[in-house]
Amino acid sequence: MGPYLRACGTFRLNDAAAFIRANTNVLAPPLVPEVLLHLAHEAIPIWEKTEEELGALGLPPPFWAFAWAGGQALARHVLDNPELVRGKSVIDLAAGSGLVAIAAIKAGAACVLAADTDAFAVAAVAANAALNGATVAATAADLLQAPPPAADVVLVGDLFYERELAARVLAWLRRAADRGTAVLIGDPGRTYLPKASLSELAHYQVPVTRELEDAEIKRTSVWALRNC
Repeated sequence: MGPYLRACGTFRLNDAAAFIRANTNVLAPPLVPEVLLHLAHEAIPIWEKTEEELGALGLPPPFWAFAWAGGQALARHVLDNPELVRGKSVIDLAAGSGLVAIAAIKAGAACVLAADTDAFAVAAVAANAALNGATVAATAADLLQAPPPAADVVLVGDLFYERELAARVLAWLRRAADRGTAVLIGDPGRTYLPKASLSELAHYQVPVTRELEDAEIKRTSVWALRNC
């Protein structure tokens, strides 16, 4: 059960889907016009609306309502280089809106699991996958609490923004890589991105909103986790 449902146990997945539809617009991320998503125009109003609807304060930000720079760059890279995922099993870790997962399906992935501990994100993935005619499995399980599931590729967008979380993610990704899983990361240079462990594959100029970022264009790279 994700953090929103823990805060208000009666707010179920179908309620989350209805909330998403009522408080977002169907838009294409600037760098990935091939994909349609339920997105919010502004951060604060949807955050406040979420807390109001649930009757609880201090909820996590609605990350699922925005196309973050790392996710846009990673989705663009996968679509432009479909051989990275074609015919393969893929995990989209901390999937948010599901942008990267949907891009992987469009690029020919055999199957994709979108994982996010926020139950609203799971609902957003389902809604966005339906918009794009994509079949994406979704889970609210915290994959970091167990060994990485078998998969050919793990995709990670914008997940290195907190020290403790970044350390957990990197350790988990190393375990996946040790089992032969390819790991690709999209990130605009968040504070705790472990660049020493990564090889840059490509970079993009990603349009974003200044309300969420410190600029309207973020130079964002796609990285591969190096075998150590």
